[in-house]
Amino acid sequence: MRVLAVETSTLAGGAAILDGDRVVGQYLLDVSVTHSERLMVAIDRLLGDAGWTPRDLDGLAVAIGPGSFTGLRIGLSTVKGLALALSIPVAGVPTLDAMAATVPFAALPVCPVLDARKREVYASLYRWDGQTMCREWDYLALAPDELARRLAEPVILLGDAARAIRTEHARLAPPTHRAPSPACVGLLGSARLRAGETVAPAALVPIYLRPSEAELKRRAVAVR
Repeated sequence: MRVLAVETSTLAGGAAILDGDRVVGQYLLDVSVTHSERLMVAIDRLLGDAGWTPRDLDGLAVAIGPGSFTGLRIGLSTVKGLALALSIPVAGVPTLDAMAATVPFAALPVCPVLDARKREVYASLYRWDGQTMCREWDYLALAPDELARRLAEPVILLGDAARAIRTEHARLAPPTHRAPSPACVGLLGSARLRAGETVAPAALVPIYLRPSEAELKRRAVAVR
């Protein structure tokens, strides 16, 4: 199964293409250029370098958050458009799940931590169960100090807010494993596609955990 994966949950994002379990190519860039300016360019480049066309794709995988409201909207809109144009299935992959999958076989629990702005982080906790990274917490939006208090044992931290968690139990993952991975979104998404766990394009929505700034403004106007 040939799959295109898209990851736009944070500033560090991009795309990957996979053929079965083989990662054919991956584009990952961590710069302050918006995903709307670079995502389709990255997809075109990956497909071209692999000698594929969009019609060669059998499915799509996309990170659905939590993460940047704007970034997630761009990624999901792009995948929805491709799914409708190509008539191929889509799998949504929670961002924190894909991040935890970058460090399988870990002897310690793994905690992906993303900057949620407003002095909060997005996080969850995972543990290797011998076959997969098993999630033990809900997806959370909470203050860094509150997350630090929840960590009662040594834990591997990754993500753009990992350094904000001040605790003696913190073990920072190396920089190469700290950012979201389009390839891991693709691997988890491919497994979901093979299992028939697909989402209709119209039903593809992000995991937000809290209202966006635009939604808060709309509510404030409605109250006046």
